[in-house]
Amino acid sequence: MTKPIVYFFLLLLSIAGNAQDSLRLPDAVNIALKNSLDIQLATNNVEARTILNHIGVAGGLPLVTASVSNNEQISSINQKFNTGDSSISRNAAATNALNSNIAVSMLLYNGNRVVATKNRLAQIEKQSEELLNSQIQDIISSVMTGYYDIVRQQSYLKTIEKSIDASRQQLEIVQTRQKAGLANNADLFQAQIDLNALLQAQLSQQVIIDQAKTELLRLLTLRPDSLIAVNDTILVDKTLNLDQVLNSIHQNPNIVAAGDQVRINELIVKETAALRYPSVRATTGYNFSRNQAAAGQFSLNQNYGPSIGFTIGIPIYNGSAYKRQQRVAEIDVRNAELNRKVLLRDYSSQVVKSYQSYASTLRQLETEQQNYTLSAQLLELVLQRFKLREATIIEVKNAQESFEQSGFRLVNLNFAAKTAEIELKRLSNQLKL
Repeated sequence: MTKPIVYFFLLLLSIAGNAQDSLRLPDAVNIALKNSLDIQLATNNVEARTILNHIGVAGGLPLVTASVSNNEQISSINQKFNTGDSSISRNAAATNALNSNIAVSMLLYNGNRVVATKNRLAQIEKQSEELLNSQIQDIISSVMTGYYDIVRQQSYLKTIEKSIDASRQQLEIVQTRQKAGLANNADLFQAQIDLNALLQAQLSQQVIIDQAKTELLRLLTLRPDSLIAVNDTILVDKTLNLDQVLNSIHQNPNIVAAGDQVRINELIVKETAALRYPSVRATTGYNFSRNQAAAGQFSLNQNYGPSIGFTIGIPIYNGSAYKRQQRVAEIDVRNAELNRKVLLRDYSSQVVKSYQSYASTLRQLETEQQNYTLSAQLLELVLQRFKLREATIIEVKNAQESFEQSGFRLVNLNFAAKTAEIELKRLSNQLKL
């Protein structure tokens, strides 16, 4: 067993059997690419198109055929000769006819249709490779988004847990005051209710995290009940430039494949036009014929020998079918070019919208990071003031809500910036680990 295979199986075992081992993003992408059924289908299509990309499929190699026939017949014979000297009359006379031949036919000219067909097969193979690349980019994008969604949901959970710690401190302070006779039951009940609400939110958030992990396992084509742990942070690439991305979308495999379709249709036009040209074939072969009869004028007639010749086929009239097929093929070329332009237009629009989201989110991140730091400091300060009886339980709750909301916004902005970055790189065929 080779080292990559050993590593792969060890990785799967570690994921399935040990929840403490962290799943890294490169490992997740590699597993998805290895297991993806969509990629397997696209790979099979590439293999099929590679097999078909052959000069023999295009009709450029000699055609060799062999045939053998052997007929046995029982017939009644009644023959009279014009000399009047004799005649032959016999019932149930057996006759045998044996014929065999081998023929070789080689196309010499048909309006360069073979060349056009071979080029079309090569273009189809190239197009299938681009579609495979597109599928790979889509899988990587989906896995990265699913992976960072888990990171986002876990960040939510950390914010809730920090707020729970604050609520527990608040409850402990109220309980201490009540023992000293300095707090009433209303404050105690409110502190306990606030803590219980956060504990419920913690449980709900854990369910969301588990479901996000199940979705990632689906993308990895692994058992949905496998145990995985993700310990990571969201780091956004802040160096993307709109003009560079727009200039790079021509490298997107779907747009390249659309361009391939234009060239495929242009070659179909050439193939169709070639049907209106004469075709020339050189033929050669070897024939053997043997006829034997129990009665009749000839009891044995046998001949054999080689043959050689040329065949010229000239299309004269077929109801203008070839001409009409060529016109339709030319329309298909125009349609394929329009489809490519539509795809380029839509992708350009997606790039601009994604970049607008990306740039705006990056600008908001700086402010929100400050807000998050300030809200954490505010919560700590209010708890200290509450401990000194300088703040009310309502002020503590308001500080907690500000901290939670700021934490949620910060995580959402990070995730939004990251998903916009992933989409921009996918559209420009720059998505790499």
